[in-house]
Amino acid sequence: MSRPVRWAHVFVDRPTRSFARACDFWTAVTDTSLSEARGEDGEFVTLLPKDADACVKVQAVTDGDGGAHLDLAVRDVPGFVAAARELGAETAAAHDGWTVLRSPAGQLFCAVPWHGESVRPPVVAGSRLDQVCMDLPPSAYESEVAFWSGLLPDWSARPGSRPEFHVVEPPPGLPVRILLQRLDAESAVRAHLDLACGPDIGAVRARHEGLGAVLVARHPHWTVMRDPTGGLYCLTARDAETGGLPRAGSRATGPTADH
Repeated sequence: MSRPVRWAHVFVDRPTRSFARACDFWTAVTDTSLSEARGEDGEFVTLLPKDADACVKVQAVTDGDGGAHLDLAVRDVPGFVAAARELGAETAAAHDGWTVLRSPAGQLFCAVPWHGESVRPPVVAGSRLDQVCMDLPPSAYESEVAFWSGLLPDWSARPGSRPEFHVVEPPPGLPVRILLQRLDAESAVRAHLDLACGPDIGAVRARHEGLGAVLVARHPHWTVMRDPTGGLYCLTARDAETGGLPRAGSRATGPTADH
């Protein structure tokens, strides 16, 4: 059985050439300040909230256009890695005290030590970055549902409100949940960030556009945006405090969905 996850960090992965712009945008969105850069090439920074524990980081990547990934903080990193490998994960890179893993479909994530984090950052200007959505080809969807449900047995894994969604929700107090989304066509697995905005997606969208983001597409219950570096993310009608679906009669119209 997997060892319990004590905290989760979401990584905003962006190309090295856009790293500074990504840091500027995401610190503004989350009302945080930057930590000192770390890593061999200064490729990692943490977004530091006021009076809470950090759960968002930014990484400069040299391959591709970036995306998102999770760091799962545990007491027993070797035990967690062993459990993940038994379920079909592969080790992508082993470091001193932490490990980069690859899910059966190829989604990268990390097992890292827990350092006592427990205080979730607050809602900021009507939104909260609280979800990593893994976009999966149809051929990999069922195996990824099985993998993440098995790896996180103390999380609530359930079908979403639409047939293409499966939600993996952490116990109360943890800051980030997982949404597995089945795509319509075969493609490589990728991941993006979702921010819960409640009924005020329009107001949050306007704020983000003022910070340099661009509208990509509007749907009844989520809006696709592109940040100033070109990275895609979504604003959703889920409640920013609870992560729950919008209530009937709210200003978020149309069929509800977990995205």
